[in-house]
Amino acid sequence: MTSAAASAAELVGEFDYVIVGAGTAGCVLANRLSQDASKRVLLLEAGGKDDWIWFKVPVGYLYCMGDPRADWGFKTEAEPGLNGRSLGYPRGRVLGGCSSINGMLYLRGQSADYDHWRQLGNPGWGWDDVLPYFKKSEDHGPGADDMHGVGGEWRVEVQRLKWQVLEAFKAAAVAAGLPETDDFNRGDNEGVGYFKVNQKGGWRWSAATGFLKPAMKRPNLTVMTHAQAERLVFDGARCAGIDFRHGTGTDAVLKRAAARGEVILASGAIGSPHLLQLSGVGPGDLLQEHGIETRVEAPGVGANLQDHLQIRCAYKVTGVPTLNTMSATLLGKAKIAMEYALKRSGPMSMAPSQLAAFARSGPDVATADLEYHVQPLTLEAFGQPLHPFDAFTASVCHLRPESRGTVRLKSPDPRAHPAIAPNYLSTEGDRRVAAAAIRLTRSIVAQAPLAKYRPEEFKPGPQYQTDAELAEAAGHVASTIFHPVGTCRMGPDAASVVDPELRVRGVEGLRVVDASIMPTITSGNTNSPTVMIAEKAADMIKAAARAGARAA
Repeated sequence: MTSAAASAAELVGEFDYVIVGAGTAGCVLANRLSQDASKRVLLLEAGGKDDWIWFKVPVGYLYCMGDPRADWGFKTEAEPGLNGRSLGYPRGRVLGGCSSINGMLYLRGQSADYDHWRQLGNPGWGWDDVLPYFKKSEDHGPGADDMHGVGGEWRVEVQRLKWQVLEAFKAAAVAAGLPETDDFNRGDNEGVGYFKVNQKGGWRWSAATGFLKPAMKRPNLTVMTHAQAERLVFDGARCAGIDFRHGTGTDAVLKRAAARGEVILASGAIGSPHLLQLSGVGPGDLLQEHGIETRVEAPGVGANLQDHLQIRCAYKVTGVPTLNTMSATLLGKAKIAMEYALKRSGPMSMAPSQLAAFARSGPDVATADLEYHVQPLTLEAFGQPLHPFDAFTASVCHLRPESRGTVRLKSPDPRAHPAIAPNYLSTEGDRRVAAAAIRLTRSIVAQAPLAKYRPEEFKPGPQYQTDAELAEAAGHVASTIFHPVGTCRMGPDAASVVDPELRVRGVEGLRVVDASIMPTITSGNTNSPTVMIAEKAADMIKAAARAGARAA
């Protein structure tokens, strides 16, 4: 086990499992793998503890995204499909990762998503295979049934608020032909209704709260915060550990953790491919460009980036309250704060989106390929003030985009952010669906239940009418909805980064377990599918350890 930095790195110990990243997947893995008291588990997190109040209050996502104590602060490259704009790309940098700063929406996707994974040559990843793992984690507030579990670590509750304008939008969607539903997680999510959320009693319920905190009482689990991974350590073809920088600022010290079992990357769709590339596993030409020795030629590392791009359609309304004016005065803010303090309800308990709709962009689409996030508010861009007039936003995203992007290192310095290029709206099919999505939104808003509020479109604006104009308009107003996946693609072929057991091709003792392994993006929000991936991976890892013990 050698490297140029070997003499400089302080050895912190030898572990059976070293998990890199205490985000959603890492928290699940730490819990499950430390259940065996004979195994020593180390969990490394580049960020700090989740002890800031805004990690707990649901509306805190407004303050967490963009704050360095919570967010990596990534940005995309300038995107041609977005008319040259670069987007902020929030990723959690704290215990719990993105589950500590995200929208808290509990979505599994569609049964067809997972059946497609299996059809791509990934046995054990079909809907019938993964459903038990969704149920295993779940603590479903409305109760257990054939599709839902109770008693698990992943709390799911009904939202604690309703808005008149959202009720009107729901009725308008039904009038436009969508069925009403109270459950988007039974395999077919088409319909309109309210999102269920990862909350408990009006507080955010993160993976750190649900999975990690109970496991931290175990003496065989070590959790180190402010521990940023720098490079994998190799012993021949085997990954034997990780070098990481522990501490903050100039006080940070280079340390090494040795793994006698496995190293597991759980750093997400940006962090995992970036760390592989820094360690010499990736596209050879890219590595050579930055003076990094190529250990494994793997062009797929950092390729296949997929994300959900939301088109923010916004409408002024009259005669109905929205958060824009409700929170415009000190008295209004005080009432909102008081309601949350007394009841844990109201706007401070809100997920970023409250009402959902899943629809098809056209009659030739087999299952819903559009998702709406409907909100009783509008603003110019995330983090900016609300508009001074009553309005609502109907953001709509293409669930199964054709566009594929990349994550590529820009420097051999582990602290330098990689180049993130989602390549949004780069195909004719994606531009066509974007136009169809705006047309469908206009059709819903034109229905009778909303007419009494005289909705007036101001984003993207009624001046955009042709397909080409609407695609251009989407480029002006669209933004990420924070679902990057696919950059360490799972598959049976030699070009895939990991095999169906999530083992990195060409390296022994190394797996990737996070959203980066998805071969195709799920038809919905991606956080809870990541919980499922980690649940299933934990069973795989345990089975491999048992098989190894028997062979020995």
